[in-house]
Order: sequence, then structure tokens, then C-alpha cells
Amino acid sequence: MAWRSSGATNAALVKNLADNGLIKSDRVKEAMLKVDRAHYAPATPYEDSPQPIGHQATISAPHMHASACESLLPYLHPGARVLDIGSGSGYLTAVLANLVGPSGTVIGVDHIQPLVTLAENNMRKSEEGKQMLDSGQVKFIKADGRKGWKEGALYDAIHVGAAAAEHHKELTDQLKSPGRLFVPVAEGWMQHIYVVDKNEDGSVTKEKQYGVQYVPLTDAPVE
Repeated sequence: MAWRSSGATNAALVKNLADNGLIKSDRVKEAMLKVDRAHYAPATPYEDSPQPIGHQATISAPHMHASACESLLPYLHPGARVLDIGSGSGYLTAVLANLVGPSGTVIGVDHIQPLVTLAENNMRKSEEGKQMLDSGQVKFIKADGRKGWKEGALYDAIHVGAAAAEHHKELTDQLKSPGRLFVPVAEGWMQHIYVVDKNEDGSVTKEKQYGVQYVPLTDAPVE
């Protein structure tokens, strides 16, 4: 139903995603309503499709952002610490920040400095985004996402917005117990979403979900 979810406005897009069952919870719906995709997508922001943002990167389709939020939602409680790897234009980082509230922290990681700068500039297009950055609730950093971000660990939830070539142990090591990782993983010619749970006893369980198509989680492209 994703192809039927596009709208003429941000509110229409979110409503269509909810009507089509792609947004299931009121919390995710409210968080996505608060973040105008027009501040983060360079063209046709309310289409339910991925779009290029430069530097061989994309902003994922809205239904994928909704799916990630729904999957991580049990761990996105007020005050939670979240790592958003491959933060790109900053859109999902802002949505996640709305879900964890002012007492929470969301760190966006990208390996390309112009995208880190882009995300910061995009968030400053709204007063709420400015406050999130100025208060430290949201921070964008340049780093190799494959290694996570140890300086901010441990995290209640980690989202990865690019396809990993393998299950990176560094990421599960940086989860709290309990905590959850949402990550696309390349397997041959295919990619699948994996939901990885670190349980209270420290054990790790992995659930393979649906097929996807993401840009790779890899070295920064040569300019």
C-alpha cells in the first residue's frame, strides 16, 4: 500500500500512511506530523518514495521511516538514548527525537561531512528543530557508522539507514540490555531488514523480516 500513500501535504502523507496500515500507533503518527518532510527532502517531499539528497545518499521512503519507528517504538520511551546511523538529511533523527521527548537524546551519525551539515541546517528550518539542537537533545556527528558511536553508548535503540555488509558486533555491543537494533543487511543480491534484540540477560536474538533496497553502509564516496 506504500505506492498509494503519497499526499499533497505532510499531513495528508501521514494520514495516508496511517489509513493504509503503515503507521500503526498514535505516537508514531504524531511524531511524523511534527516533522515537515519538506525541510528534509529536496523535491516532491510528500511522495512515498526514496529520493536522492546528494553524495550518493538518499532519504528513505516515508513508509520505511514509519516501519523503523514502529519496530523501535517499545524502546523509544521518554528519556531514551537513540543512535541514528546514516542520518542523511536528518529527517528520521528529528522524528526519533519527538518520540523520546526533551529528556531523551538522539545522535545522528553520517560519514560525509556535507550531510552532517545538511542535517543540522535542515533541523534549524523549524523552531522546534533549533531547540532540539541547541539543547543537545539532538546531535549530528561525522563518524564511521559501522562502528557505531561509543562515546554516546549505551543506547536503548539503534537505527541503521544503510545496508550493512554483515552483522556488526560493535552495534549490538552498544545496546543496553534490553535494547533493539533495526538494520538492513545485505545477503548476496538481496537485502533484508533484521530486528536485533539484546535481552535483559545480555543474550542477542535476530529476526529476519522483509526485503528492502538501501544504499550500502560503506566508506564515504570519493568526491
